[in-house]
Parts: sequence; structure tokens; C-alpha cells
Amino acid sequence: QNSESLFENAMARYQSGEEASVLIKDFENITNTAPNQSSGWTCLAWLQLLCEQNNEALRSARIAVKLNSQDPQSRINLSVALLETNSKGVREHIEFVQRALLIVPELGKELKVSIEDGLTRKPNWKALMKVKLWLGL
Repeated sequence: QNSESLFENAMARYQSGEEASVLIKDFENITNTAPNQSSGWTCLAWLQLLCEQNNEALRSARIAVKLNSQDPQSRINLSVALLETNSKGVREHIEFVQRALLIVPELGKELKVSIEDGLTRKPNWKALMKVKLWLGL
């Protein structure tokens, strides 16, 4: 399987409710196979955050943002990872997403679904709740 079909398969499994911890290995394979694919790093960071692998998530989220600085989801993941590791730099990423939401309001629906998914899978996720509040989602 190529990295694209591996990605689609792993995403479908995630969306059907498979545990984040089970899917991490798949997304590690995807990022090893296609290291320049930002979406693979974005998903890996999200899964790592769900599994409280916060330092690993910080690294993955930084790579995702470096590969595609325009992606609001990777900026949200990086913001959450920064909060979870008590690191500096959250504000610039939150402000970027706020500007993106002003320019493309439809993004709000997509990001809201993602945040709600995170809060369903990991209730009382304080860092994600802060980001949600800051973004007004």
C-alpha cells in the first residue's frame, strides 16, 4: 500500500472509533514513508495528545506546522501540545487560527467537529477546552 491509501485506511479506522493508541503505529509508519506529508504529522500529533504522549506530540505538531503553516488543525494541535508541556508560544498559533476563522468562517465547523471528537475521546481535556474557549468554538 502506498502512503496515501495507508492514510485513508487509518483515518477511516479512527473515524469508526478505533482507539488512538492502536493507530499511533500506523501514523508513525505513514510519517516514515511520507515524511513531507503534513497531514500525517498532524494526525500523529493528535493521536499522541490523546494518548498523553505530550513531548512526542509537540515534536510531531512542530513538524506538521513547519510543513504546512497554513493548516489551522496543525496549529491547534501545536497549541494544545505547548499547553500540555508548559511551553511558550501558544498565543501566536491561537491568533493565526482566529485570523483564519475570520477569513474562512467555514473552517469553524470542521475545527469544532475535531475539538468535540477530542473531548469525546478524552473528556475533561483541560488544554483542549482552553483552546476551544479561546477560539470561541
